[in-house]
Formats: sequence, C-alpha cells, structure tokens
Amino acid sequence: MTPSSTRPRSVQSEQADRFGRQLGPILLLTSIFFLNFISRIILAPLMPDMVNRLHLSNVQAGSFFFFISLGYFSTLLGSGFLSAYLTHKKTITGSTIALGLALFIISLGQEIWSIRLGLILLGMAAGPYIPSGIATLTTLTTSAHWGKAIAIHELAPNLGFIVAPLLVEAMLLQFSWRAVFVFLGLLAWILGIIFARFGRGGEFKGRLPNVASMKAIFSNPTFWIMVVLFSLGISGTLGIFTMLPLYLVDEHGFDRNWANTLIALSRIAGMGVVFFGGWAADRFGPRRILRIVFILSGLLTFLLGMASTHWLTAIIILQPVVAVCFFPAGLAAISMITAPKERNIAVSLTVPLAFLFGGGAIPAMIGFIGDLGSFKWGFSLVGIFILIGALLPGYLKFYSDSRKM
Repeated sequence: MTPSSTRPRSVQSEQADRFGRQLGPILLLTSIFFLNFISRIILAPLMPDMVNRLHLSNVQAGSFFFFISLGYFSTLLGSGFLSAYLTHKKTITGSTIALGLALFIISLGQEIWSIRLGLILLGMAAGPYIPSGIATLTTLTTSAHWGKAIAIHELAPNLGFIVAPLLVEAMLLQFSWRAVFVFLGLLAWILGIIFARFGRGGEFKGRLPNVASMKAIFSNPTFWIMVVLFSLGISGTLGIFTMLPLYLVDEHGFDRNWANTLIALSRIAGMGVVFFGGWAADRFGPRRILRIVFILSGLLTFLLGMASTHWLTAIIILQPVVAVCFFPAGLAAISMITAPKERNIAVSLTVPLAFLFGGGAIPAMIGFIGDLGSFKWGFSLVGIFILIGALLPGYLKFYSDSRKM
C-alpha cells in the first residue's frame, strides 16, 4: 500500500480520535443544555399538584409559562451584547449559576407574585446559554464533526420532554413540588462549577450584533412569515406540552401519575422521527414539508380537544411525533431567507419572538379558555391556528430565489 493511499485513512483516524477526546466536553455542554431546558418545562408536569396546593386558576397556571418566556425573550435577544463583553465560557457559567439561584427563589415563593418573579428570573438566566453554547460547541471539534456534535447536543431538549414528567412523579412520591426546584437548583450550581473549572472551549468573546443586518432582516416580509411559522411550530410542541398534564387531569379525569407517564412515553418516538423530518425536508423541500406537517399537526392538535377520552391516548402519542417534524424543515427554511452572513442573526431574532408567543402566550390562552369552562376548546383553537398556518409556506421567498431573478 502506497503512502498516498494511506494518508486519507490516517487523517480520518486522527479526526475520529480528536472527536473522541472532545466527547467529554461535548457531553458536559449537553448536560448544561439539558438542565437549562428541563428547568423551563418542569412546571408542566408539576402543574396539577401546584394548582391544588396553591389554589391557582387555569389562567394563572398558564401565565407562569408566559413569565418564563418573557424573561427568556429579553436575555436571548441581548445575549450577543453579553457574550461580546464576556467570553462565551463565562457567559455559560454565569447563566448556569444564575439559573440555580432562580430555581431556589421559586422554591421559596409563598405568594403568586414571588413565584412569577422567580419565573421571570429563570427565563432571564436561561436565555444567554444557547448562542454561547453553540459557539463553544463548534470550537471543540473540526467542521467535519459539527453534525455529530450538534446532534448530541440537541438530544438535550428531547430527553428533557421525557425525563421531566418521570422526574416529577418520582420526587412527588416523597417530597413537595418545592423540592423539585431545589434539586434542579443544586444540579445547576454543581454543573456551573464543574464547567467553570473543567469546561473546554468558549475562551473568546462574541461579536456585537450588526445593527444594519438586523434592520435588513426586520424589513424582510419573509422573516415575519417565519416568525409566525415558528410560533405555530412551538405552539404545537412546547405550548401543548405545558398545559397537557393539567388538561388530562382536570378535563378527562386522568390520574396525575398516568398522565405524566403517558406524556413522557409519547415523546420517545419523536427522537427518531426528527431525523426523518430532516431527510424529508432535504428530499422534498421545506415549503412542502412545512405545509404537510402543519396540516397533520393541526388536525391532531384539534382532536386533542375534541376527541373522547377513549381515543385520546392514541392522539397524545401521535401528535408530538408529527409536530416535532416542523423543526428540521423550519430551520432549513430560515437558513434560506437571508444571505449566508445573516443566517445566524435571522435565527437569533426568530426564535425569541416565536418562543414568546408559542411557549408563553399560547399556554396562557389555553388556561384562560379553561377558566371559561371550555378547556378542550383551548387545545382545539391552537389546532385551528396551526391549520391556518399551512397556508403560509407558499408565501416564503428564499434568498436563492431572488438571486435567480
């Protein structure tokens, strides 16, 4: 065998060895992201217990998620300025330590206003992580391994949807809801200290946001269509997840333990299906896949409210499997609406705005309708919104389309 024929194989072997050496730091970042995400959704499986103990109305329960989203929105938008002042590593460390503090504040809350304050602080603490986390992650490996590194990192939210209900049920066997926040707060401080001491990467500052690029994106009508599409996509996943346990317990008489277990099981298939969604978006184009996903997801979400208890279990299993397919196509579409140099800015502007609506306003709306005596119509109305959203992908104008004109 000649030296020239062995060189590519040796380079591949060297790159594989380097990725293997960085697996520990990647998993540490993934653990921080997992804790960041689960801290923001843990209220959902806790909600039936908190409603009973704190005597909350449905709209008060739903508004909790709006306060988290409000805090998350504010610091995620400003994260570029923070990481430009600090390094990405310090931003991640500070975000994780602050997350732990916010979780402790929530656990001590006696009045609804103090819990709401803690939830705003929770969202604010969580917001700066994701831009700095991705920036740090991509410095740990060569570009040839970015796909694998990001795929590992993105397991965090999918696992969070599964673990959150199971963790709640395990802890409520012996402790109150407050202990769940204390437990997560302690984990946040432990992970923050470990990352500050042993974490790799991120030893550089971010760039200040480009105001001119932001103005160009805001003036693009397609950007606002993407904000609406992402709002609906988040509504069909996170928005539904946040209020589903309370709905199943209050409206359909489910035992809380079974409701949370069923919701956890329903999220397992989504971890594999999301890869199919990515393949389909590449094969058939994001416009077509977005339209199909919104039609199917909208129908299933509508049926969450209208179906009888007999059929509800099947719909709970199917709905998230379809809804999660939005994200590969949605992220592909948003990367196509601007010039390459503006893509990261488009993503960083779209997600906070969409999260405020889909992860905040939608749960509050469902709770409000529930207090009017028609909890099921809150879910069905979200399904109608998503169905209407199926009309919008046809109006998307991609950057490549304008270059051909």
